[in-house]
Amino acid sequence: MNRQRLTRVLLAVTGVIVLGLIAFFLFRPHPGSGSSAGNQGGRKILYWRDPMDPSMVSDKPGKSPMGMEMVPVYEGEDSGGVRIDPTTLQNIGVRYERAQVRTLQRNIRTDGKVTYDEQKLFYVNSKISGWVEKLYANYTGEFVRQGQPLMEVYSPDLVSAEEEYIIAVKARRADSSRSGGKAPEGNDLYERAHRKLMFWDISHEQIMRLERTMTPEKTMALTAPSTGVIVEKNVLQGGSITAGTNLFKIADLSTVWITADIYEYEVPFVRTGQHATARLSYEPGKVYHGKVSYIYPYVTPETRTVRVRIELPNRDGALKPNMFATVEIESPVSVKSVTVPEQAVIHSGERNVVVISRGGGRFESRDVQLGVLANGYYQVIAGVQAGDSVVVSSQFLIDSESNLQAALQQMGPGSLPPDTTSMKQQMPGQQRAMPNMEGMEGMGETDSSMKSAAGDHSGHEK
Repeated sequence: MNRQRLTRVLLAVTGVIVLGLIAFFLFRPHPGSGSSAGNQGGRKILYWRDPMDPSMVSDKPGKSPMGMEMVPVYEGEDSGGVRIDPTTLQNIGVRYERAQVRTLQRNIRTDGKVTYDEQKLFYVNSKISGWVEKLYANYTGEFVRQGQPLMEVYSPDLVSAEEEYIIAVKARRADSSRSGGKAPEGNDLYERAHRKLMFWDISHEQIMRLERTMTPEKTMALTAPSTGVIVEKNVLQGGSITAGTNLFKIADLSTVWITADIYEYEVPFVRTGQHATARLSYEPGKVYHGKVSYIYPYVTPETRTVRVRIELPNRDGALKPNMFATVEIESPVSVKSVTVPEQAVIHSGERNVVVISRGGGRFESRDVQLGVLANGYYQVIAGVQAGDSVVVSSQFLIDSESNLQAALQQMGPGSLPPDTTSMKQQMPGQQRAMPNMEGMEGMGETDSSMKSAAGDHSGHEK
C-alpha cells in the first residue's frame, strides 16, 4: 500500500509540471503581437521598427532583415530619443539655444617675436685683399647712412689698377687730339681699365676724381650700401682683410617683421594682406599696425602650428629685434552656415553628438558633422537644421539616458535578463527571498510519506 501511495504522489507532481509547461507555451504573449502590445495603456500602434536600426519601419509586426523582432511604436511616442519629466529637467538645469545661420569670423590672438626684415639686410665685404688703414664704423649698433664711408683699405692691386687707368686716360686723350675729334684708338684700353675699377666696387665719384687728379690714391673707401644699424662687425683698425670676407652686416630697421605661430584650425581664417596689430609689454597702451605678408608653407612638427609673418613700419625704432609682442590678426574671412554653440557638442571619439529638444520633454541624440570653430560656435555641415532647439547644458545626462533606453529596447519586449531577479535577491543588505512555504509544506509531507513508506517497507521485510 505504501508503495502504491508513493507512486500516485509522484505521478501527480509530474502531471502538474507538465500542465504548467503546456499552459506557459499556449498563453504566453508573442513579442510584437497586437494582443500584448497593441493596446498598451489604450494607445494605438502607429508602426513597427527595427530595434537595431530605427530607420527600418514596417506597418505590421514581424522580423527585421537582421532577424530581430520588430518593436511597436505607439501614438505620441517617437521612434528614438527619450522623454524626461519637466520636474527632472528643471532640477538638472537644462538650457536650450536655437541653431541659427551665422557668419563666423575669428580674431586670432597669439604671441610673436620681432625680427629683422630679411629683405633689408646687407653685408659689406671687399673684393680685394689688403689692410685697414682707417676704420670709421667703430662699434656694433652704430647707425650709418647710405654712402657713408665705413673704412679705408690699402691694396697693392688697387694701386696698380689705378695706375693702369691713368695710363689709359692719357692714351685716350692723346689719340683724341691726333684724330681731330674722331674715335680714339685707345678707347678700348680705357674702357677695360674703367670696367676693372667698377667691378672692384670703386665708386663713380672716386673714378672721376682719379681721372681729374691723374694721381693714384693709396686707399679705397668702402661705403655703406644702405641706411641702417650695424648688427655685425668683423674688422678692427689696422687688421688685414681678404677678398670675400664679410666685414659688416647692416640692418635697415625702417620696417621689421613679427613672426607668430597659429594653430592648424586657425589657418582657414588667415590670408596675406590681412590687417594685424601688435602690442609690446614695455609700452602698454600703444598699438602698432601692420599686415600679414607671408604664411609659411609648412607645419612645425613639435607644436603643430603654422608660422605667419607680419610686416610693420618702424620709423621711430621702437620695435627692436628679439622683442616679444602680443599679436592679433583681424580676419575678414567669413563662413556663413548653420551653427550651434561650442558647449552643445559632445565629443565622443569619432562621433560628435548634439542633443535636440522636440518639445514636451522629448529629446533626441543626433550625430553631426562639424566644420570650423569661431567665436564660440561650430559650423554644422550636416545633422542640424536652422531653428532646431539644441541643449547646451546637462546634455551628457540626457544623452546617457537616451543610450540606456536604446539598449533596453534592443533587448526586446520584456524587461530584464532572466537572472536579474536572483541578482537583486543576492544584493548586499537585502534579505534573501524565501521559497513558497506551502510548497515547502507539501514537500515536507511528501518527504514524510516517503520516509513512512520506506519505514513500513523495511518493517514488513523484517
